[in-house]
Amino acid sequence: MRLPASRNFLLIGLLISTLMPHPTIRGQSYALKPAPSPAENPLKGLVPYARPAPNRFPHSMEFQYLPLSDLMLGMDQFDWSPMERLLDDIASRGNQAVVRVYMEYPGKEKGIPQFLVDGGLRVHRYPNTNTAPFPPTQVTTPDYEDANLREALRRFIAAWGKAYDGDPRLAYITAGLLGTWGEWHTYPKDDLWASHKTQAIVLDAYATAFRSTPVLLRYPAGPDHGAQVENANRPFGYHDDSFAWATLETGRRQDDWFYMSILNSAGAQARNKWKSHPIGGEIRPEVWGKIFDSPDQWPDQAQNFHECVSVTHATWLMDTGMFRKQASPERLTTAITEVGRMGYDFYVRSSTFQRNNESRQLDVTLEILNQGVAPFYADWPSEIAIATTAGKIVSRQHAPGFKLQGLLPAKTPHRRSASIPMPQSGEYFVLLRVVNPLPGGKPLRFANVDQDATKAGWLTLGKLMVE
Repeated sequence: MRLPASRNFLLIGLLISTLMPHPTIRGQSYALKPAPSPAENPLKGLVPYARPAPNRFPHSMEFQYLPLSDLMLGMDQFDWSPMERLLDDIASRGNQAVVRVYMEYPGKEKGIPQFLVDGGLRVHRYPNTNTAPFPPTQVTTPDYEDANLREALRRFIAAWGKAYDGDPRLAYITAGLLGTWGEWHTYPKDDLWASHKTQAIVLDAYATAFRSTPVLLRYPAGPDHGAQVENANRPFGYHDDSFAWATLETGRRQDDWFYMSILNSAGAQARNKWKSHPIGGEIRPEVWGKIFDSPDQWPDQAQNFHECVSVTHATWLMDTGMFRKQASPERLTTAITEVGRMGYDFYVRSSTFQRNNESRQLDVTLEILNQGVAPFYADWPSEIAIATTAGKIVSRQHAPGFKLQGLLPAKTPHRRSASIPMPQSGEYFVLLRVVNPLPGGKPLRFANVDQDATKAGWLTLGKLMVE
């Protein structure tokens, strides 16, 4: 019987495939050497105000306040040009923004939208005495129970989220809008503070509008907090704005407002927020810069920065001390070491390469340690690549198996695997990187000696010998 021509070709192809040698590999396993990771890794570390003096301290983010009155001109009329200018300016330096929108700020006239005042919103003007270590300054507080104000806040947050949720220029939002400096209190005028109903309207609006960009709240609150509406079961992180000054519990009744005191009072759900939602804040002005000096130079109320980071699991902190003037070599060295352990800190301990005979792909398995105090919260993609020994990438692809989002700190490494098509015979390097979605943004670098060794922005996992 004579076979059809197409069947002959198929048999010939199978015969050739069987007889031809498949690429094989050797040198499959590597122990990778550790090294300090950079203090300017993205989405973590110290955060200066926008447009800081250059070369003071490594960073990947910049912070700025924006008045609501500049962004909201009517109940459904928004001007995003101030936001655009801010985000574009920060991104031009390869950095991402932390933003807070406020209505009341001591010493500033802007804040409350004029159309609300024209519509009958009552305001209270008085000298704010809670500005230490700076002198008291005039502040304007709106009537937070005004129905039009509540509706305006709901509509603003919805419009803001529609325009900016997931924008790669925007790293974090601190909830703001309510209270002095947007810090969710009007102390010492507690009688002017927003009710639970108004707070809940704002939190509900944020939870609906921002599903990607993290939103952080000033105060953890359980059901019995009093001044703050319960937020422990809401999808937000927290920010401690008196960091290393009023962070650790002291046991004194007068210090029951300190961050860890109210966090512990809010319950287990609040205490575990750091595992899924970022923790930020601001180093208290009284210890700007000084907190990285020897303890005998600290003010009396200063608290140990290392311990504060450990118990809060802080990922980022606003700071002026390391940016307003050039730090001494000793202060700079200490700060880089302490800031490096904030947030995530990934060390790839080992890599293993193995040919998958079924898929004809190269399977790559990694042991990854998170040496920091918190996970990496962003849903950024990872890529695996094959490069020549001269550093030219010959193939690369997304590697969902190497996704770093959510890897908790642990002494035992996490095992992660991904695959890439086998290259032709020769010597290669296998590379890994996490893709920063901000064009020109600072790359996430691993705590490995071979970070950037073959190609900038990529970690070299080992040499691949294909025969």
